[in-house]
Amino acid sequence: MRFTEVFRSKINLKQFAPAFVIVLNTFIWYTLTYQMFSIAVDSLAVSGTEKLMIFAMYFIGTACSALLGATFLRCTRKTYLLLWMLAGALMTASLITIPNNSTLFNGPILFFLGVSLGTGFPSCLAYFADATTVETRGTCGGITWAAVGVGTLILALFVSSLDLYLTFLTLAVWRALGFVAFFLMTRRTRKVQQTRTPVTYYSILARRDMILYLIPWIMLSLVNFTETPILERLLTDSYVLVGFVEFALAGIFALVGGILADIAGRKRVIITGFVMLGIGYAVLSFSSGLPFSWYLYTACDGIAWGMFSSVFFITLWGDLAQDHEKAKYYVLGGLPFLVSGFLAVVVKPYVELISTIASFSLASFFLFLAVLPLMYAPETLPEKEIRDRELKDYIEKARKVKEKYD
Repeated sequence: MRFTEVFRSKINLKQFAPAFVIVLNTFIWYTLTYQMFSIAVDSLAVSGTEKLMIFAMYFIGTACSALLGATFLRCTRKTYLLLWMLAGALMTASLITIPNNSTLFNGPILFFLGVSLGTGFPSCLAYFADATTVETRGTCGGITWAAVGVGTLILALFVSSLDLYLTFLTLAVWRALGFVAFFLMTRRTRKVQQTRTPVTYYSILARRDMILYLIPWIMLSLVNFTETPILERLLTDSYVLVGFVEFALAGIFALVGGILADIAGRKRVIITGFVMLGIGYAVLSFSSGLPFSWYLYTACDGIAWGMFSSVFFITLWGDLAQDHEKAKYYVLGGLPFLVSGFLAVVVKPYVELISTIASFSLASFFLFLAVLPLMYAPETLPEKEIRDRELKDYIEKARKVKEKYD
């Protein structure tokens, strides 16, 4: 039996479709909204300290609301997600006032924008996990993230010709369209089964397998956002083009990584991503002045983040949750990436004081070091599923050989 046949037989399209739509809409909205309000804040005629405070309010709002939202959620998840998306559209529209506001007003606006992200992001991904099975979750995540990559590039190209005012309104409309689409798709569909076995943050962090995956993910997030402003200084005018190429590669390899995660296991895909990214930074540390090293890094980074996006963003934490409340797992799995973005803001003013060679060498070292906990981490894809697929592939090949010689 081919993998595509296994996939079709184990996925419920009526449940997967709304989960696909809400995750697609959310990631595109989050990615572009963050980029655009960063541009708006950077262009403000205020001190560096005030800009840092404004960004800090956003990340504080995101982190606090994510932790509290997963703990105190009481209404039905569908209603909660609809209200969350509507709030996101309203807060995105409010960003049009940033250029005309003082820091006293921009701080709270960014705080509540962070709240409009953090309160529902874990529940959104938990909804996706409940709508998929462990056997096909990687492929579903790969398909979704590939669509996110394509959608982000298309929408980014569309808003690139607009001013900030129209861009924020466009992103608000995009978020509202997600609200409408999710409402219509879930109006008559059967409720996605939601696991409700109680769990606490302490009990999750007490799990050995969770820590073995969380530590490398935290190290990766810290390295990624610390190096972002340094890469921007190195690549100068090519930085935007490199970003587009990496995003395209990530979209392609998210699908590849998702499929491989369902065939060979999550851990192998994650380790491959770490090795690729480590090689990319190692090359930059030795020859950062050569354009060839930029091309090689771009390829390694795009491939690695394609692998990571389908597994770390969407698949892994749902696997680890099993029959427990998944939202809290996604909180702990998502916060390292969401909050580490603040590091890029902190490092940027001091980027001229940092040695490029030293920073890339340290990044490569820590990425290779992060592989060590993964060596001891258990595979989250059931071993039986891997063996069954290997056996079915072997039987299929044997049947074709037999038919050839009969």
